[in-house]
Amino acid sequence: MTIIAAADGSALGNPGPAGWGWYVDPSCWAAGGWPHGTNNMGELTAVLDLLRQTAHLEEELEVLCDSKYAIDTITKWMAGWKKKGWKKADGKPVANLEIVKALDVAMRERVGKVTFTWVKGHAGHALNEEADRLANGASQAYKEGRVPDGGPGFGDAADRVTGAARVEDDGAPAAPAALPEASLFDAVPAASLFDAVPEVDPLGAAAPGTDAAADEGVSRDDAPLLAPGVEEVATDPRETVLDLERALLTDAVRSDVERVADLLHPEWSEIGRSGRLLTREGFLQGVGPVGHVDMDVLEVSEVSPGVVLIVWRSHGRAGATLRSSWWVRERGEWFQRFHHASAERA
Repeated sequence: MTIIAAADGSALGNPGPAGWGWYVDPSCWAAGGWPHGTNNMGELTAVLDLLRQTAHLEEELEVLCDSKYAIDTITKWMAGWKKKGWKKADGKPVANLEIVKALDVAMRERVGKVTFTWVKGHAGHALNEEADRLANGASQAYKEGRVPDGGPGFGDAADRVTGAARVEDDGAPAAPAALPEASLFDAVPAASLFDAVPEVDPLGAAAPGTDAAADEGVSRDDAPLLAPGVEEVATDPRETVLDLERALLTDAVRSDVERVADLLHPEWSEIGRSGRLLTREGFLQGVGPVGHVDMDVLEVSEVSPGVVLIVWRSHGRAGATLRSSWWVRERGEWFQRFHHASAERA
């Protein structure tokens, strides 16, 4: 027999009130989170708690995730990071290291008995939808100053998160509610990825070909992380998007592939100044610091709810370039969907 469970993470504002959840059936699920965390922390912790709570079982486990980052961290990158002293290919520290190390321990004890399957998020997959609901409910609970219901978990597993199960009329677990005890993982610190960065310094677009850790940390299809310094909630979406655009063009962000990946839509593409069409994967392979280029904002408009267009001009050795970026809002977050650059005619 194989246990099939979905695991998911959530963060409001990313970073912000964060949650995680895993779900097997109405009588077997768990949730938790932090007053301040990231989506990636939630994704990884959901899997970690699931592994810990099922460690006493003999059955094989299939984990369904809509986060390729979480799956690749565990199945592709973690072993290499460990061999390098928990450093990435570019020599930088691994984000969410405490959780990743705990996952390494949990997986060593389950060799050959745990598999991971990617499922598309928000596509009607029943288990994924429930895990997403639990994670989002936990995030919302912490946003409101409550501690989420930890759920029934798996029996008497030593590492279970305590909490009483509540079932709605349709048989699905209710959204996490307040409980006096906190999550098992409240002590996990927020990732260093969101440490403060220098004041925004607009830069030009990077050309493919520069060194980057393209083999790790860039496979993402979930909601993007807000760049450091960007407010969680803005009164005007145009201000939020403009801040994100500027942050995306700083050396502080452009020198970290994971930060750039977090701001690009999974289906992102670009038509460059030369007329070449570039995919997200191709762009991330060449991303890196490029030096200062002046940025003149010409237009920032909310074309429709959840869609913002930015038109701006950059100046470089090749002359002036007119640029436009389309940003879209999904799962409560903004990220760049398309970028276009053209040489400005005199």
